Amino acid sequence: MPREQHLIVAAGVCAALHVAKLPPAVAALQQALAITLVQAGFLLSIVQVAGMLLGAVMGAWADGLGPRRSMLLGLALLAAASAAGASASGAAMLMALRALEGVGFLLVVLPGPGWLRQVAPPPTVMAALGRWSAYMPLATALALGIGPAAVEALGWRGWWVALAVVTTAMALALARGTRDARGTAAAPAHPTQLAAAGESTWQRLAQTLSRRGPWVVAGVFLFYAGQWLAVIGFLPTLLRQAGTPTWQVGLAGAGAAAVNMVGNLGAGRLQQRGVRPQVIVAMACTVMALGANGFYAEGWPLPLRLAAVAAFSLFGGLIPATLFTLAVRVAPSPQTTGTTVGWMQQGSAMGQFFGPPAVAWAAAHTGGWAAAGWVTATAAVLALLLMRMLPADAPHAAGPPATP
Repeated sequence: MPREQHLIVAAGVCAALHVAKLPPAVAALQQALAITLVQAGFLLSIVQVAGMLLGAVMGAWADGLGPRRSMLLGLALLAAASAAGASASGAAMLMALRALEGVGFLLVVLPGPGWLRQVAPPPTVMAALGRWSAYMPLATALALGIGPAAVEALGWRGWWVALAVVTTAMALALARGTRDARGTAAAPAHPTQLAAAGESTWQRLAQTLSRRGPWVVAGVFLFYAGQWLAVIGFLPTLLRQAGTPTWQVGLAGAGAAAVNMVGNLGAGRLQQRGVRPQVIVAMACTVMALGANGFYAEGWPLPLRLAAVAAFSLFGGLIPATLFTLAVRVAPSPQTTGTTVGWMQQGSAMGQFFGPPAVAWAAAHTGGWAAAGWVTATAAVLALLLMRMLPADAPHAAGPPATP
């Protein structure tokens, strides 16, 4: 993979580290700031507020701003918010800064698929999008693998500062190693695409939301992301409650997130072999429903519960890779790819916002985690049903992607 593509994916991973940095610090934050389990759930999800409310609008804005400038602005915002968060004196201030990090996160990840589509040679676009879809599980694996030891050694404030430094370095590398891709897309071949090139943010948004495809991919991502973050986000907490040593908590969390990347790459291979997206998502949803219930089954031995969460994450990884490919296909035009990805991200953010608190509420009000499995299983079934509504047509993806 060319260096420019490496940097684009690395920027997505760096941004996602700020979403994933909280789970290893939940116990420390509960002790330092006296937050409840439900508050911890909202701290996990509040970073998604910007995406939940403004994902499509910011995607349309990023389409006009250009991917490179959007990513650089987002990385700068993430670094500043993380550095400021290290000095938070209470849960309210930390939540506000987490919401600001959500804005930076969107500015980085929304232009990613469109930028890769511009710079990757046509035969490698699907593979590039498959690698891009791994940015969240890779960041989660890194955060869960390194985070517990980092929080123990540096405290949660030191963990926040360390990620601010890493993000600043990433911004500098991206600035030096990439060129501005704005305006490099191939000339549209259809009159509606020529018109789209000059449309405003609101026109791109209206054009995107008038199609069924973007609604379907956003809805499926909502149900997928909510259950995935709920399970992986509370994994360190459950392991600590079971008396698991810190190093094993980090290893288990990193492993559960890492196998999700195997699913990401596997989805690309399945699509290349002609397996329909509906079949891939149906298979993933079935295993996720069963795996989540196994993980939350308190009577099961710990090794079996970890195997269940590994299956949950592995097969779950098939979904985002499939949806990112679909988002590029169902976008009304190449100029609305960022808008479509933004709308899909808005669905993902909504799922991540409500998923962890819903699971925490179910656990808190039933006196155990077993009921949480029914929450995630319901989300899996709804995603499966929604995927059946995917339209057969893909406006501008009948042929190979446009070359830059």
